[in-house]
Amino acid sequence: MAPTRSLTRAVLGSRTLAALTSPHGVDRYLELVNPMWAVHEVRARVVAIERETDTANPVATVTLQPTSTWAGHRAGQHVQVGLELPGSRRFTRVFTISSAASGPGERFTLTVRANDGGTVSSYLVEQARPGQVLHLSQALGDFVLPDPVPPRLVLLSGGSGITPVMAMTRTLLRSGYDGRITFLHYAQTPAHQIYADELAALAAADNGVDVHLVHTEAGGALFTPAALADVAPDWAEVDAYACGPAGLIERVQAAYADTDRLRVEYFKTPAVATGDAEGTVAFTRSGEQSANSGATLLEQAEAAGLRPEFGCRMGICFSCTARKSEGTVRNVLTGEESSLPDEDVRVCVSAPVGDCAVEL
Repeated sequence: MAPTRSLTRAVLGSRTLAALTSPHGVDRYLELVNPMWAVHEVRARVVAIERETDTANPVATVTLQPTSTWAGHRAGQHVQVGLELPGSRRFTRVFTISSAASGPGERFTLTVRANDGGTVSSYLVEQARPGQVLHLSQALGDFVLPDPVPPRLVLLSGGSGITPVMAMTRTLLRSGYDGRITFLHYAQTPAHQIYADELAALAAADNGVDVHLVHTEAGGALFTPAALADVAPDWAEVDAYACGPAGLIERVQAAYADTDRLRVEYFKTPAVATGDAEGTVAFTRSGEQSANSGATLLEQAEAAGLRPEFGCRMGICFSCTARKSEGTVRNVLTGEESSLPDEDVRVCVSAPVGDCAVEL
């Protein structure tokens, strides 16, 4: 069977067949037969959905069975998830993988909070059902543990930022890690605590993991270096990994300012800083144009009624790359400007400066 499977994959992945199925590609035709058949693309079937919290913004863990094209992931990485809603275009968002490291084609989990106004996150938590198929990227990101793993770690998180450090903890325990971990997590209340039962079991076990949960609206204090020293007196000499809301991460970064021990991860939507807006933005593929509002090219295209492809909307995933044929754009993350003709730009973080033409 293995040689037959390899031959089939080789034929499906050949340049000849790709040319015959152009412009849609082999995977588009395979998807019509079976959504879980793919040669290049990655898709996943929802296997189970388990509610973690029942707060105003509930959290659920979604178990996914990917296609054989899934290359696996390292603990701490994230993935782009594409969701096609009835009567709408595909929405794509980025979520951290919460399960232990996976191999090619192996199941993994996403733990998702249903954010206010979050189309994809709310759908996955409230409406997704087993059997539904999602579109995926391969695993992305370098917020991962080194190899070899040091014998002492501090894992620090807040809110749904617990997902990558939980993935790291699960991976280490599965591999028989015999080092020591200080696991410090901040949540609003016990009702907001993700993985409450599993963390209680970790705390009770003899496994080298020292679990500390702080519930800030139930009397727990916010993060300070002194609070960290109480649970990890050696923290300044220990490799630390932190993930959570911007406010928490900024305090953690200040505590570690004099060391090189800290690695952080947090997604923060960029603020648009464009200065004076003037000129006209032309969307050459559609023939639309509009007065430059100063917003990003993606936002101006959507305001003009276009539906360009996008992913994270944060400049991370490159899903929204389009060709700028004329004009100057400013990167709203860095402030850098570029006037090169015929360059590819990420429209979610590129704001036009004056007249601009982009192939959308």
